[in-house]
Amino acid sequence: MEHRHFLLYKPHGYISQFIYEKKRTKKKLGELFDFPEGTMAIGRLDENSEGLLLLTTDGMTSERVRGEKYEKEYYAQVDGQITDEAIEVLRKGVEIGVKGEKYVTKECEVDGLGDVPSWIGVGRRIRDERHGPTSWVRIVLTEGKFRQVRKMTAHVGFPTLRLVRVRIGDITLKGLQVGEVKEIEKL
Repeated sequence: MEHRHFLLYKPHGYISQFIYEKKRTKKKLGELFDFPEGTMAIGRLDENSEGLLLLTTDGMTSERVRGEKYEKEYYAQVDGQITDEAIEVLRKGVEIGVKGEKYVTKECEVDGLGDVPSWIGVGRRIRDERHGPTSWVRIVLTEGKFRQVRKMTAHVGFPTLRLVRVRIGDITLKGLQVGEVKEIEKL
């Protein structure tokens, strides 16, 4: 069987699943594209996050890409004007909760972003200037704990308002529109 691979710009408000069996109705990935049977998301983005999601029909590819060799790059819009001190703390690793246990994140790349590239799209309206300033930070991880970026920025006092994954390994979001699916040869 020939496996198939896809890139998706996951919009805000969708879960990274094809089946959701709890009571509340959720928007699922299958509503965006007619994926072949057996397609799975490689890793996840929570319902309130957006950006690059890789999908495949090949479980081995999924395992390989989820591994630590693949960098995941995020742009996070945070509440307030993030400080150099907060960025330095994030770089060194912070303690977050993961499944009820304390966990210290690995050292990572973190930089303030002056201008966000237009190709990430405008996203949903977060709030207006009356509620105070926001700023953007770029975070590159080699791990992906549950809601990790959100927990990290909250730890240093700058909660995430908008989160966009822009890169996994060498694959970027650039050129994809929100909700767009693109089939590729290999991952």
